[in-house]
Amino acid sequence: MQLNDTVKLAQEISKEMRTIFKDKIDATQIYDVNDDINHRAFKIKFIAYDYFVVIFNYEQDIIGCSIEQGNSTHILLSKGKNCYSDKNIYEFFRKVDNELKLRIPDKFLEAHGWM
Repeated sequence: MQLNDTVKLAQEISKEMRTIFKDKIDATQIYDVNDDINHRAFKIKFIAYDYFVVIFNYEQDIIGCSIEQGNSTHILLSKGKNCYSDKNIYEFFRKVDNELKLRIPDKFLEAHGWM
């Protein structure tokens, strides 16, 4: 089975996330993949800090992250328009990491050695 370009990109970003976040994320799942020539999109769901379910979105080169709250509600973590092609992915995820840590009690982070 040959993987399409969108799935390959999703896997590449998922690997980069694991490199950047290390032991702070778990259970990554790629889903909602659309590989139409005129519309490329996918989502990556992961658990961050054993605390939040986070969704990374890629659609037509626009990227973003949000915390899933259930009932189809999300808290946006990335501000502004972020394009994958002209964005340093390390910087993008560093900002997402900072936004996540702001929402987690310090005692929880300290107890897990993430502070």
